[in-house]
Amino acid sequence: MSGVALALEVVVVFFLALFLLHRYGDFRKQHRMVLFATLLAWFLCFLIVFILPLDVSTKCALHDYNKNHNCRLLVPKICQKPWSYIPDGILPVFWRVVYWTSQFLTWLLIPFMQSYARSGGFSISGKIKTALIENAIYYGTYLLIFCSLLIYVAVTPELHLSWSGLRTIGITAANTWGLFLLVLLLGYGLVEIPRTYWRASCHGQLLAKTYFKAAKLMTEKADAEENLEDVMEDVRTVNETIKYNHPLRKCIDTILKKCPVEYQEKMGRNMDDYEDFDDKGNPYPSKKSLVKLHKQVIYAVQRHNRTQVQWQILLDKAFHLEDVAKNESSSTHKFVHSFPSAEPPGWISKYLYTPTVEWYWECVFRRWCYRVLAVVLCVFSAAVVWSECTFFSTQPVLSLFAVFIQLAERDYNYVYIEMACFVTIFFLCYCVYSTVFRIRVFNYYYLAPHHQTDAYSLQFSGMLFCRLTPPLCLNFLGVIHMDSTISHQTRQPTAYTSIMGSMQVLSFIANGFYIYYPMLIVLLCIATYFSLGTRCLNLLGFQQFVGENDLTSDLVDEGRELIRRADITFIIDEFYIINTVVFLFINRYINECDLTCVCAAQSRRDRSDKAELLQDVEPLDFTGEEPLETDNRRSVLLYL
Repeated sequence: MSGVALALEVVVVFFLALFLLHRYGDFRKQHRMVLFATLLAWFLCFLIVFILPLDVSTKCALHDYNKNHNCRLLVPKICQKPWSYIPDGILPVFWRVVYWTSQFLTWLLIPFMQSYARSGGFSISGKIKTALIENAIYYGTYLLIFCSLLIYVAVTPELHLSWSGLRTIGITAANTWGLFLLVLLLGYGLVEIPRTYWRASCHGQLLAKTYFKAAKLMTEKADAEENLEDVMEDVRTVNETIKYNHPLRKCIDTILKKCPVEYQEKMGRNMDDYEDFDDKGNPYPSKKSLVKLHKQVIYAVQRHNRTQVQWQILLDKAFHLEDVAKNESSSTHKFVHSFPSAEPPGWISKYLYTPTVEWYWECVFRRWCYRVLAVVLCVFSAAVVWSECTFFSTQPVLSLFAVFIQLAERDYNYVYIEMACFVTIFFLCYCVYSTVFRIRVFNYYYLAPHHQTDAYSLQFSGMLFCRLTPPLCLNFLGVIHMDSTISHQTRQPTAYTSIMGSMQVLSFIANGFYIYYPMLIVLLCIATYFSLGTRCLNLLGFQQFVGENDLTSDLVDEGRELIRRADITFIIDEFYIINTVVFLFINRYINECDLTCVCAAQSRRDRSDKAELLQDVEPLDFTGEEPLETDNRRSVLLYL
């Protein structure tokens, strides 16, 4: 059974990474190398998190086994190896492969692939050249940090340079950079995650925030459409300038393939294109300008598609929250949807998740489940903050997680050790990784679900995960006192810490930065609790939802109006389709008019007719006995 747990977790982690990549990436459109590099980075990072508890329980078993054999008369119990025990020699090799592969990805391959994917070059050599130039400064910065640490070791008399020492310096430099970012993300996630679940139980506040997001997204959507129009105008101009036999015509064809289909049809070449170009005539754009235009087209199309999909998703969420708010006062205790699905209900919806069950879940139980979960997560956050500030104290042991692990070691309860380690490190990773998925640096880095994340953001997330996971795991081992550098105990280290080397090569980092810097989590949690970062962004002009605020209220009202217009427009479009189908049916069987006349008659209905109709629309009634026959739908039917 020693290899079953390891093999099972490898398979589970692979499918977890594959599922997340499918949610955020697009398997059909994005380059295979981009998807492979991102999947490999996520898989290796998640693998470290899942396998580390097995490493801890294995070393606990070895520690207890040695203790029993050294003190046979004093220890009445016989140590038994856990079912997930991994024999010696396997984990060190496993960790070396996983760790150094992830470091190669994050420091060398992924940065290069980011620049390669974002490049607007038309050839492989051109993209490689652009990627090398862009990463020259990037690699130079990290080389400067490494050289600084190398000089420190060289001028220190008691330290001697060796291959293992150089390796430890490189690992320390990478972990120091990762720990600096880790504390920032962890301090935010420890407060924001419990608060998010608590706010999710308050439908009114959640609906107001959805309206706020709708107003912001509509602005972004309009800006993306305008940007796309401007870029397509530039493409149209260049397309008309460069003829079929121009040397740069292949570049134009490559750009046109990246444009939306409707624009490709508009810019289709006619017979006038088949004329020779004249070098002495009008000036032609250079290849450098076409590379820039190609890059702009990729960015504009990606942004436009993303805002379109996000707008539809946000509309569905807003409609659902409005339905929940209206159904809360229903006397029938049956959930009524404003827009019932046209598809026939499945057996789950028909027999299990009935309208009555849905009403009790959406209007009663869901909010209490979120509140209980928020309280549990808040307790975990408080335990993490306390342990991060006290894990350096070994006598007495103040870290709560170290106390739990040591109590389990005394009873040789390895299942409990693995579960406690997994829950602890999973919560830490959830706080950090969820923050990575939430943060947005303008449109430079943005992880958007529903297959709308661009290649650059996917690779950037993989690079962040590879840099954050090793210091997070070292911090976790320090919190539970399994790192001998911090616990100062003469016990066999885990296989994971053994590949890191002795951090005492740089004592001011091992005994100073690694121990005292995590205490800043307290300040970051306080800043997050009072939303200082959000308020600062709001003052700088980046609209954020901060509760009672004039600008926030205005955007909430604007978003509510946008959702109301989208709601009514959806109803009108739905019944216009029904009306058209009815006319086509009549035309087919009584031959009063042909299909062309019917379509033309429907297209001549202008927006003034819709405006008159909107004045008579009344809100939906969710308290009556007729769930589908609402007043506004009857008014539309009468009009039609």
